[in-house]
Amino acid sequence: MAASNPMNPWHLWKQSFGAWEQATATYMEQVMSNPAVLGPAGAMLTAAMKTKAATDRAIATWWSAVGLPTRRDQERSLHKLNQLESRLLDLEEQLADARAAR
Repeated sequence: MAASNPMNPWHLWKQSFGAWEQATATYMEQVMSNPAVLGPAGAMLTAAMKTKAATDRAIATWWSAVGLPTRRDQERSLHKLNQLESRLLDLEEQLADARAAR
């Protein structure tokens, strides 16, 4: 009823937003496909990723120098715990089967 009224403020806002979004999407698609934008953007992304990798390595080195486990150490430990838990559950199932077979 009120939503189909073209003078409804919500309806007008939705139409305006749709028109803005369509125009913006078209413009951004053209800008982002321009090689003059892609080259520097790719270089910036590469530099940011290299910086992050170097920062992560420095933090891991410092963390292990302090004597605390690094994220990789923690993940390795959690993986081993998962393996042990899985083996323990398998043994419990085998034991239950052996007891039921008696």
